[in-house]
Amino acid sequence: MFGAGCSLKRYAINKVGDALSSGPSIYESDEDIELVGSALPFGLKFIETLLAESPKHRGLLLTASRGFVLYSFAYVDWEAELAEDEDLDRARALRVRARRLYLRAFRYGLRGLEVSYPALGTRLVSDPTAVVSVVDNKKRKRQDVPLLYWTAASLGLAISVSRNDAAMLARLPEVEALLDRAMELDEGWDDGALHEFAIQLKSTKPAATDYDAMRRHYDRALQLSGGKSASLHLGYAEAVSVPKQNRVEFTSLVNKALAVDPEEFPERRLVNLLAHRRARRLLDRIDDLILEDDPLAPTGETP
Repeated sequence: MFGAGCSLKRYAINKVGDALSSGPSIYESDEDIELVGSALPFGLKFIETLLAESPKHRGLLLTASRGFVLYSFAYVDWEAELAEDEDLDRARALRVRARRLYLRAFRYGLRGLEVSYPALGTRLVSDPTAVVSVVDNKKRKRQDVPLLYWTAASLGLAISVSRNDAAMLARLPEVEALLDRAMELDEGWDDGALHEFAIQLKSTKPAATDYDAMRRHYDRALQLSGGKSASLHLGYAEAVSVPKQNRVEFTSLVNKALAVDPEEFPERRLVNLLAHRRARRLLDRIDDLILEDDPLAPTGETP
């Protein structure tokens, strides 16, 4: 009887997990950034409570990874950036917290992959490209792409807030391998999200920046998204226009982001509102980001 009760409880939890992980998150269509920020911690702890009972539910693990990335990026990481203007100690503390949350998301993503590919996480550091090559190698059903993306994104963001941490920077090959495998399986997933992420990833290598490749990723993401993604324009502006100190291109891209109407794409309403928030901050800081225009520098073709 006790065993039957546990099985029934696990069945019920798995059904809840299936419902929570199927389709878009209710948070992503919300119009109130602050409301989502207040609600997310409770939702995330609820997911963790379910995972304590059903630790190998891939849908719950994916939802946890995605949720912790969203919360850390939109609220903790963002507050750290704002705090840098006035309180460096608080900014440093917030970055530490953001890193912990991103790494928690990374662990959930790895656990999700390890349900189908045991010990993948323990071998990822040593030879990431070879390790991820087994993901969906036979089934080719592309079912692992969301987990690959969120696992890569969470680690990449953890690295981005770990300033001057050589050990974290050395983990970039893991991020690249996860993203590359996702691209091999379904490069058009989620309206070009993989190409958008690739722009950011390539910008982390300033010594060997391939602006042509970044432009190709931008063009492909724009094609796949159909103009739905405001953050795409901002990512390219920060990754390319700022290093090139191209004010005209930068301003054009930020305005393109602001021109994306969140109400036109309800399923992406929150992420586009967050992008608008960032766009306004970038415009406010344009004189800090682009010190002056070089009249001799070619402007090139503005995206």
